[in-house]
Amino acid sequence: MNKRENYINWEEYFMGVAILSAQRSKDPNTQVGCCIATPDNIIVSVGYNGLPRGCSDDEYPWGREGDLEKTKYPYVVHAELNAILNAGGRDLRGCKLFVALHPCENCAKAIIQAGIKEVYYLSDKYGQTTEFQISKRMLKDAGVKTIKFKSRFKNLTLKLEE
Repeated sequence: MNKRENYINWEEYFMGVAILSAQRSKDPNTQVGCCIATPDNIIVSVGYNGLPRGCSDDEYPWGREGDLEKTKYPYVVHAELNAILNAGGRDLRGCKLFVALHPCENCAKAIIQAGIKEVYYLSDKYGQTTEFQISKRMLKDAGVKTIKFKSRFKNLTLKLEE
């Protein structure tokens, strides 16, 4: 018998883990997940966009408009930064990062400082904004390769029962 042929590759696997991690987010509008893997394809960390530990998901705002302190923006930790912090001090130099949205300028700084060398992203929907243009410039200048993720599969299905 020959091996199965229609299996996912490493990049599809890591992006799948990132997308699954996003399902932990409590954000009612945008759920983002992230997966960091070593060059030899070992997952070292995952993260999703959410509040810092100890900050109640029920007591902080999730809105997008209004006075800054009444929106989610000053409180939410992005998936990329959460994954870097969740690595618990592990050496991330040379690692690959997989995320649904192209990293913002603040996450780009953390990615660069952590020594991550490749960023795979699904969407660049904010790509024309100033913040994301800054992100792209910094990642490029720091030698971090950014790759628009493409899969052979449109969907992957998780079966969570027998």
